[in-house]
Amino acid sequence: MVSAGVFVGLIVVVTILSKSHADRNVYPSAGVLFVHVLEREYFKGEFPPYPKAGDSSNDPITFNTNLKGYPDRPGWLRYIQRTPHSDGVLYGSPTAEHVGKPTIIEITAYNKRTFETARHNLVINIMSTEEFPLPYQAEFFIKNMNVEEMLASEVLGDFLGAVKNVWQPERLNAINITSALDRGGRVPLPINDLKEGVYVMVGADVQFSSCLREVETPQNQLRCSQEMEPVISCDKKFRAQFHIDWCKISLVDITKVVAVHSNRPDPGTGVLPDIGEYNPPSESLKSRDYFTDFLITLAVPSAVALVLFIILAYSMCCRREGVEKRNMQTPDIQLVHHSSIQKSTKELRSMSKNREIAWPLSTLPVFHPVSGEVVPPLHPDNYETTSMPLMQTQT
Repeated sequence: MVSAGVFVGLIVVVTILSKSHADRNVYPSAGVLFVHVLEREYFKGEFPPYPKAGDSSNDPITFNTNLKGYPDRPGWLRYIQRTPHSDGVLYGSPTAEHVGKPTIIEITAYNKRTFETARHNLVINIMSTEEFPLPYQAEFFIKNMNVEEMLASEVLGDFLGAVKNVWQPERLNAINITSALDRGGRVPLPINDLKEGVYVMVGADVQFSSCLREVETPQNQLRCSQEMEPVISCDKKFRAQFHIDWCKISLVDITKVVAVHSNRPDPGTGVLPDIGEYNPPSESLKSRDYFTDFLITLAVPSAVALVLFIILAYSMCCRREGVEKRNMQTPDIQLVHHSSIQKSTKELRSMSKNREIAWPLSTLPVFHPVSGEVVPPLHPDNYETTSMPLMQTQT
């Protein structure tokens, strides 16, 4: 049985089912986007039917994919499944170094209703073609799409059609699709139907069009640096369905890219060489004297600290000039001024202590002429002398 999927007449992935129901063979090309849908309907025959008729599609089925004999998938192959009630998708772009090496992917389906599993194998045979990779590659960032939406053949075909209308190449194909989350993007808020965004790389056989080159103009570069949307003449051809961030577009001519080759060492067998038997040290070892180590680590720092303490004590106590030497080096007129100020200060302090002030009349008891009672003073006995006037007007 042979089935073929076509993307805008440009991407062809052939799937061949082997006699074993659990194995599938696919033949993608190196440098071309590979998409394989894990259909839930295909695995439902492996599980018991749903109790209610007509509700068999409600079985929650998830998939686990890994390279046979390893816990994860190859580096070029990605997998996504949003919910247990949606199909899973394997996608990626194989490179030339994977040509001729069959890649067996183990696909394990889990039915969360019955807790049963079913395992199938997907054999990926990467083919080599002279047409790929195409020399001129452009990567677009589409803000209003998720990766699984972009992987749909109809949506991807519409996007390639819009790019072909702008670029006008003879050959055009999708090279790779990457979610913005894989590039360090943030998960969008669950409001207003926001999308995470997706990067789509396409390749063509002709030079970039003038419309795509408008991104590199100084005016648009300045607008991008100011976080403003650049002015692109052909944006209206995408805007109806695809919202492209033109500041994140990348144009690469692989014919001008200098290849960097790193010399990797040849991997060994992973077995340590035989260096003989292990010979432990002899038990007749001499004891070590640690007295010298004690002197070096404790006595020497203590001696240095003592010398420094003696030098500091001599500088602080034995090198003081004294009052007499200070007075000898001070001018006489300065000493006289200092002495007179000091004497005046002492005299003022002694006068303030011996000052006696008469209490004002407002603080004495008052005789009321009508009632004959003695009215208490206006101020209590704890009247503060500091608030009393210095010049007394009462007699």
